[in-house]
Amino acid sequence: MADISSKVLAPKVALDFQDISRRLKSCPLPSQIDGVVGIATGGILPASLLAHQLDKPLELLYINYRHEDNRPRYDAPKLLRESPLSQAQGLKLLLVDDVSVTGQSLKLAKTLLKGHHVMTLVLKGRADYIIYPEVSSCVWWPWKLS
Repeated sequence: MADISSKVLAPKVALDFQDISRRLKSCPLPSQIDGVVGIATGGILPASLLAHQLDKPLELLYINYRHEDNRPRYDAPKLLRESPLSQAQGLKLLLVDDVSVTGQSLKLAKTLLKGHHVMTLVLKGRADYIIYPEVSSCVWWPWKLS
């Protein structure tokens, strides 16, 4: 049986808070946004930064799909807590996550936000707004402990 410590990990790109914040500030977002919705847990920090920068309310959708090591935890993303946003209608929302590879979490979130106009933003991957379109490798996020 191979020792897990002997595995060679792909190199990761290190990003820092200042650069992430600058890129978020310079992203050409629509002027009319009613609120920011972060997908917990990966989207909490970028959504918080955006909500603060835009002076908009922040809500979280507790959706989980992957373990910390990025292996799928479930067959498909799951909602872990009900969202208060399902009560309102017609808001212009910016849905934020850190990474979207398959798009499954964003797809579930958009379904849960039916009745709202939803635009998506990720730091890396596929969305309406992508903060690091040039990054295709894994990333060392400055808020991750390991």
